[in-house]
Amino acid sequence: MTGINELKESPLFKWTGSHNSSSLAFYRICFGFLMFFSITRFASYGWINELYIVPEFHFSYYGFEWLPYPSSFWIYTLFVLAFIGALGIMLGLFYRFSAIIFFLCFTYIELLDKTYYLNHYYFVSLIALILIFLPANSAYSLDKRFGFIKGSSTVPRWTISILIFQITVVYFYAGLAKINYDWVIEAQPLRIWLNGASDWPLVGNLFTQDWVAYFFSWFGLVYDLFIVFFLIVSRTRPIAFSLVFSFHFLTWLLFPIGVFPWVMMVGSLIFLNPETHQKILERILGRSMDNSRQEVSKLKNIPKVLISIFIIIQLTFPFRFLLYESDLFWKESAYRFGWRVMLMEKAGYANFYIEENDASFEIPNTRHLTTFQEKQMSMQPDMILQYAHYLGEIYSDTTMEIHGHKFNFAAPEVHVEVYVTLNGRTSQLFVDRSVNLMEVPYDLSERDWVEDYKE
Repeated sequence: MTGINELKESPLFKWTGSHNSSSLAFYRICFGFLMFFSITRFASYGWINELYIVPEFHFSYYGFEWLPYPSSFWIYTLFVLAFIGALGIMLGLFYRFSAIIFFLCFTYIELLDKTYYLNHYYFVSLIALILIFLPANSAYSLDKRFGFIKGSSTVPRWTISILIFQITVVYFYAGLAKINYDWVIEAQPLRIWLNGASDWPLVGNLFTQDWVAYFFSWFGLVYDLFIVFFLIVSRTRPIAFSLVFSFHFLTWLLFPIGVFPWVMMVGSLIFLNPETHQKILERILGRSMDNSRQEVSKLKNIPKVLISIFIIIQLTFPFRFLLYESDLFWKESAYRFGWRVMLMEKAGYANFYIEENDASFEIPNTRHLTTFQEKQMSMQPDMILQYAHYLGEIYSDTTMEIHGHKFNFAAPEVHVEVYVTLNGRTSQLFVDRSVNLMEVPYDLSERDWVEDYKE
């Protein structure tokens, strides 16, 4: 079969028919194990307390301000339930319930504070949502072994297609996002980041060479755009898998991006032949638990309109930045949830002032924010505005002593002076101190209160 025919007949483009249930079972086990491991790792580092309990203030996502922030007990409960859900997904035990619990708890945690937004957290939530509707426990599951469900040797083909589609979106859109001046022409921010690895033994000096940064930049762009198609075609699949694992393992070693490389490595395993999935499972878990040859009927006929809506959202949502005239990397309108991976090295510093009449009082950011929150806030407009509104609220009707004199702030203004540097350029004025941020609404409109970017 030629490469073109394989692409046409692949689950990415052909969604009808049936597929070996081992593929879905294999993906379920790998995903559940990775989530089980990730949550364990997160808790072992003390990050639950450090990131979600210690901070005084939390940056909510626009549209989700209504979500109640849980107490310490319930935060730990959310993580425990997500842990149990991941374990249930991996084992295929009470699978549907486990998938729902994991999706709800993981996504709730993710929505608590956008300071910690990462593309792979968003990706995990989407995969968890998808898994709720897939018969991923039809083979190699405790649900089947205990007789909770009837096993099956096949599943509807679309259940594999939807997973491959989502992985394709992540890769392809990440590639499209890299087609920008800084990445292609300046090899930024990789120049900056690779210089940080100059102390590596033997190869450290290579990372200081410009041509290496350009090689990584262009290779990353081409890799993201085309890797899925090489994974689909059997003739190029071995090379593609070697590239997937070497590329993501190297990025994991070089850059502090958490478990994202492992999420993508595990995700790519869905492209293996179903016979390979079955052989791996049989070698690890023994012969298939399922003797029946019937096809799963439950959830087979998910309304096409729901699948279509999901696909349309995934294809169009990353392009919402086109609704804004401002520079995407500078003002970051609609930047998140667009699969923009490792595109910026951005840093800033911000000084906030509470002012009323002739009184002015500088508020140290460390008084209300953690070091990491301050770092993220100081370069992201929506977080700067949220924090300013928070200061305006907590310092209303308060008395402060300034230079030995007491001042009462009834309805204070909040001003900030922010300077930001982007991809190694000279620091520029980001927000002028003349702007009273209490008069700026927190909404989705153009961020005219942020200074325009100047080359």
